[in-house]
Amino acid sequence: MASDAPAEHLERELAVLLRRARGISGQLARQLHPDLKPGAYGLMLRIALEGDARAADLAAYLGIGKPTISRQLATLERLALIERSRDPEDARAHVVTLTAAGTAQVEQVRAARRTHVHQMLSSWSDDDVELLARLLDQLNRTLAQEPVEDTTRGG
Repeated sequence: MASDAPAEHLERELAVLLRRARGISGQLARQLHPDLKPGAYGLMLRIALEGDARAADLAAYLGIGKPTISRQLATLERLALIERSRDPEDARAHVVTLTAAGTAQVEQVRAARRTHVHQMLSSWSDDDVELLARLLDQLNRTLAQEPVEDTTRGG
């Protein structure tokens, strides 16, 4: 188990990283469309990875409530970035997929993001980049095992 000092250092660095990530997510969402909220970019990335995805599954994965996911999906649908269709396995549910325009926009932003990360880490060794990637993967796997609390209620 990590002792207090390293855990506190990690917590401070994660807080800075998360603040910066929120800012970057906002920029990326605006690149997709000026009306998109920061969470919409992450939502579109998840849909791109999943293919057909149910709203409830997206909400659970992202740790947000059904009203929030419904609003975000409605905005993406209004902007013709996603489309909904009946779930063939459950007629009461819908599945969400990216439209061709949504896929093209996500790919464009992903390419810009990869270029930015490559430039940002150009002075790092491949070993250091790989170590960071492995440790972040380990952290993400740990976080995936923790229950996620919906912090979006009321907004």
